[in-house]
Parts: sequence; structure tokens; C-alpha cells
Amino acid sequence: MPRALVTGASAGLGAQYAEQLARSGYDLILVARGEDRLQALAGTLTGRFGGRCDVLPADLSTPEGLALVEGRVASDDEPVDLLVNNAGFGTKGEFLASPVESEQQMLDVNVTALMRLCHAALPGMVRRGTGGVINVASVAAFLPSDTGPGYAASKAYVVAFTDSLAVTLQGTGVHVSVVCPGFVRTEFHERIEQDVSWIPRWAWLKAPEVVATSLRDHRAGRHRSVPSVKYKSVVQVLRVVPRAALRRVLVKSRALQHRPD
Repeated sequence: MPRALVTGASAGLGAQYAEQLARSGYDLILVARGEDRLQALAGTLTGRFGGRCDVLPADLSTPEGLALVEGRVASDDEPVDLLVNNAGFGTKGEFLASPVESEQQMLDVNVTALMRLCHAALPGMVRRGTGGVINVASVAAFLPSDTGPGYAASKAYVVAFTDSLAVTLQGTGVHVSVVCPGFVRTEFHERIEQDVSWIPRWAWLKAPEVVATSLRDHRAGRHRSVPSVKYKSVVQVLRVVPRAALRRVLVKSRALQHRPD
């Protein structure tokens, strides 16, 4: 059976990747900080689909946790065929009010851990002439952000990094792809106490559909996946709109939000 390692697997998109990959016949290695939720998910998936499901509790923002997962994806004894770099989070509030430690921790997970896990996994995949990586980014990668500049920048890194890896790995038999969803119904916004009441219902995506689209695009050899026609259109527009114009719109929006009644 092929084997996949999924980070941030205990909830949201990560749990969906685990479920859909298990349904497709993958053995799994589930990575997240909370062991109880991982064990519960592993038990459910094993009961439903019958494959092997190992849990690897680790905090990717710490050197010890990251080293543990690096060692696992680099192992040749039980090689990982697909790495899903899904773990990531945003910070609460605006950048100037956010503790610098929180900003650093976010970069440690969203950027450093993702890069290092790719660096650990890919040499073995290239030697074997097969394998893949899916990196989870966001449509936020293509936009300036007034409330989460660090998050948007971290996801821009993921997109640029994956684009470049796709060139580096051309002809090796190893495929990398990046998925850029818009707003998804998960625990993400609740965890950072972000007000999402202003977001229209049509803008929301469902986690199962996002994951199914990204897996389909990955298997088809596409290196960039933007789930849903509406967000594909958004990204196409953002490619041609000058960044200066986007910044002006954002500045005007902030001015309206902070205008006295």
C-alpha cells in the first residue's frame, strides 16, 4: 500500500486529507500536537477503511517536534510516498498588536517546517523515482493584508517555493503541487478569534470539496490547485491587477472601517 504523511491532521483540511487518502487505499501517518484527537481519528479511519494508521504527535514549531517528523519522512525503511504539508495557523489581531513570539511561531510552522519537511522527504523520493508533495497555501498568498501580513506572506512563500520545486523536480518522477483555497469552513478562524460574520455565504468552501479538488489536480500532474471556479476567477484577476492598486483599495477600506460614526 502507498503511504502518506499528513501534518495538521487532527481537524479541518488535514482530517479530510486523511479520510480521503485512507479511502483511496493509503496507509497513513498522522501528525498534529494533540495525541487524543489523532488517536480518535486513526481509530475511526482504520475501522472504516481497514488500512494502517499511525499517529505521530509533534509540535512543528519546536526543534524537537520538527526533527521527529523530519526523521520519519526521510526514513527509507517505510518510505513516505506522499507528504501533505497542511499544518499552519494565523495570529490573532493586527500585526502591531500581535506578540512577536506568536508571529515567529507562525513562521516556524507555515514556512520553516514546510520547507524542512520537503527537504527531508524529497531526496528519497527522487532516488526511488516516485512520490509527491502537496503544500497547502491560500488565496491570501496573492493579496496584501492589513490584519495578517505575516500569514499572507507565509502563504506567498509556500506558493513561490512550490512553483520553484516543480521546476527543480521536472523529470524525476516526483510531483509537487500547491493548493490555494479561499475561505473554508474549518476551525481556523475560530481558533484565532477572527470575526467572519461579514463574509458572504457564497464565499465559503467546504473542506471535503477543497481536498477532493486538490487531490484530483495533484494526480493529474497540475502543480497549482485553486478549488472552485469563483476563486480561480479571483486569482486570475489578481494576476493582472497591479499590487499598488490592491494596496490603495485596502487603504481606503481601512479608512472606511475606522471612520467615526
